[in-house]
Amino acid sequence: MARKRPDYHEAAQNIISNIGGKENVISVRHCITRVRFKLKDESKADDEIVKNLEGVISVVHGGGEYMVVIGDAVHDVYEAVCEQLGSLAEEQPLDKEEKANPVMKLLNIVVGAVGPCLNFICAGGILKGFLTILEMSGLVQAGSGMDMLVAAAGDAIFFFLPVFLGMNLAKTLKGDGFLGAIIGAALCYPPINGVDLVIFGRVFNNTYTSSFLPVIAITAVAVPLSKLLKKYIPKAVSNFLTPALTLLTVIPLGFVIIGPLVSMVGSLANAGITALMNSVPPLAGAVFGGTYQIMVLFGVHSALTSFSFVNLLEGNPDAIMAIGCMVSFSQIGVVLAMYLKSKDEKLKSVALPAFISGIFGVTEPAIYGVTLPRIKMFILSCVGGAVCGAFVMLTHTLMYNFTGMGIFAILGLLSPENPQIPTAVLCAVVPLVFSFAAATVIYKEKTATVQNETAGRLEITAPVPGKVVPIGTVPDETFASGMLGKGFAVEPSQGKVYAPFDGICTTIFDTLHAMGLTSDGGVSVLIHVGLETVSLNGGPFTAHVKSGDRIKKGQLLLEFDMEAIRAAGYPLITPVIVANEAEIGTVTVENDRIIVERS
Repeated sequence: MARKRPDYHEAAQNIISNIGGKENVISVRHCITRVRFKLKDESKADDEIVKNLEGVISVVHGGGEYMVVIGDAVHDVYEAVCEQLGSLAEEQPLDKEEKANPVMKLLNIVVGAVGPCLNFICAGGILKGFLTILEMSGLVQAGSGMDMLVAAAGDAIFFFLPVFLGMNLAKTLKGDGFLGAIIGAALCYPPINGVDLVIFGRVFNNTYTSSFLPVIAITAVAVPLSKLLKKYIPKAVSNFLTPALTLLTVIPLGFVIIGPLVSMVGSLANAGITALMNSVPPLAGAVFGGTYQIMVLFGVHSALTSFSFVNLLEGNPDAIMAIGCMVSFSQIGVVLAMYLKSKDEKLKSVALPAFISGIFGVTEPAIYGVTLPRIKMFILSCVGGAVCGAFVMLTHTLMYNFTGMGIFAILGLLSPENPQIPTAVLCAVVPLVFSFAAATVIYKEKTATVQNETAGRLEITAPVPGKVVPIGTVPDETFASGMLGKGFAVEPSQGKVYAPFDGICTTIFDTLHAMGLTSDGGVSVLIHVGLETVSLNGGPFTAHVKSGDRIKKGQLLLEFDMEAIRAAGYPLITPVIVANEAEIGTVTVENDRIIVERS
């Protein structure tokens, strides 16, 4: 079957409609694999439907954000989401709870400053790593013209980092990007860096080139100050007088007070983290490496590594970033073993691209698509992460330049003064080999039972007792249009859900209103009891299985109180759809049954 060309606009539309619509979105941003929404009410988002949308790997809640895991196509989906949201996200004010959370507010400020130039930070780090190898091999002579040009290309973004951060942050705060850029340029101004400046009778000697925190703090003060001044300065002179007065205020204030203060806070934080990691280095490394992928699951890894990231960008080698960037090899070691050992074609079709993505540090497809549904394998990858962390600390390996995740991170582990290439490579090889070997021994594939799935054909009858009706009669456009998949709906006569085949309960939503099932032959089915019943928070539902449990045809999976749902004002009609037709073959609906013909 020919692979469909991705429709990012349709994907964006489906995501928005199933997270409560445009009116429920406060803001949106993205990282390397996830589109991150801030929602007014997360309970309006239907996790099960979003998870089963084409192109979506999973859904994660964490840090006050609703994160839709996309993978490699995240930028395309994000742009399509922004196009459909328009300026709505910018216009929505933060609610009181969000305003009261200074930690998340600070993190969002940092992300807003760094995010747009992160790819170029990686590119600069990669160039610096390559230059080190070229100098070692003698292909480029140190101090030559070519050496200096490549060094300039790699160092530029780091040396002038305050310029780019200031511009990005000012835009994030809905200010003038040029204001932030000029603040950054002033901090990089050569005559005032590293020299004694006598101001108000006191001597100040600071260097702000390649710095991170000072420009963020100064710009965060400058933007609201500029907006305030603009209100009182006559319009005839505001365009030039507002930025002049703003700069006249914040540059001296920043150089004398703000810059030294935030630099001291950053130094103290880094000193504390360094002391903790150096107390018992192998143990500390093992704990951080072993829990890092769990942090990724909840989307909190960025918050916990932010100071280390800042430390690295300011030119200080960092062990935590070295561990965080190399842990991915423990994950792909497990995935590779499962791919080679498995006879399940569906698993192999998911594992191979997940392995390839993982090589470049994008592990979400591996986590959500391969190891997490087989929890023992995910735990094993965490053990491999602990081995990675302990090895990094035992070998005193540090990250010198941020070159991205995965294989490119190896370049970041090379010291420009004393590059230890074998050690850097081993930081990737050790967790990969350990995890691969352990998974090869431990992984055992369950023997598939396909009693009701013969000759590539599966017939799915109603899992809920009641009257089967066409899916088009469901009073919800998402289901009725068939955009989530083909199937039927049931008007229940009993509040019970039974397994329609032998397989696995892949997922069950925490509010128990919906579940995803996968047959032994790889057919994924979504059962959604009622409409908008996510709002009931599980009250009328009693689950008899949990995610990952094996199920047998006819087994009671879920019970629900029909009268309680009716009393709450929600329709009982229950859509039953096949969510992965593109992967398995042809799906047709004949009266009261769904027929799947495997290709």
